[in-house]
Amino acid sequence: MVYKLHWSEEAVSNLENILEYLDQNWSAKEVANFKQSLGLQLDLIIKNPLMFPISNHIPRLRKAVLSKQTTVFYQVKGKAIYLAYLHVNRKDIKKLK
Repeated sequence: MVYKLHWSEEAVSNLENILEYLDQNWSAKEVANFKQSLGLQLDLIIKNPLMFPISNHIPRLRKAVLSKQTTVFYQVKGKAIYLAYLHVNRKDIKKLK
């Protein structure tokens, strides 16, 4: 089955904030590594969206740990995958809805 990936406004905002933080505090190589890792993770999600576990905190979403610092939360509906959040793990997960 071919899945179409949709980004929520929240996920886009999360990505922008992460990239801004990395750009200000890390090297261009680290930014490129993050982008590459995210791209690979999204490819995995698109190819097999049910491979990642359902979130304990938000049962309607699945969670794919990208790194120690970042987790991707998404929902599968039919042939669509909706990215809900790119969560920075040092923040309180209970604030997500």
